[in-house]
Amino acid sequence: MKTRRVVSRNRHVSTWMLVACGVWLVVLGFYFIVIRPPLLPEDLRFMGASLAQIRLGVPGLESWLAHVFTVLGGFMAGAGVLTVFVAATMPARLKGSAWAIALSGALTVGLMSTLNFVLHSDFRWLLLGPALVWLAGLVFYVAQLDGQGS
Repeated sequence: MKTRRVVSRNRHVSTWMLVACGVWLVVLGFYFIVIRPPLLPEDLRFMGASLAQIRLGVPGLESWLAHVFTVLGGFMAGAGVLTVFVAATMPARLKGSAWAIALSGALTVGLMSTLNFVLHSDFRWLLLGPALVWLAGLVFYVAQLDGQGS
């Protein structure tokens, strides 16, 4: 009975952690679609150019990036919706589920966090949080699987 309570608690914790990451992806996607400007100050620092230089040298870049970020935001939000659905409804013992959770986290929040550190983004520490929550959710999920003898 004690093992069952631990399994249930781990399932609950992993589910909510992964649901939270999915919701975060949806919110981040809408940020990219609606709020994010085409070029952030850190983008200009990385390129070593001023906004005026960019506008003069690459006219139309900002409007093109707005479209790119709209598409990117849509993919983020879509991945978030699927993450919430899968985390909330997936059977705990579905074969391959731990791999799917690990790979989807690595390709979404993990890659985003890593690249923001590589680029020395102003948001790198903020973006590390969701990657760590995803990793913790995966650890709880795998612990729950081990607790069931899978």
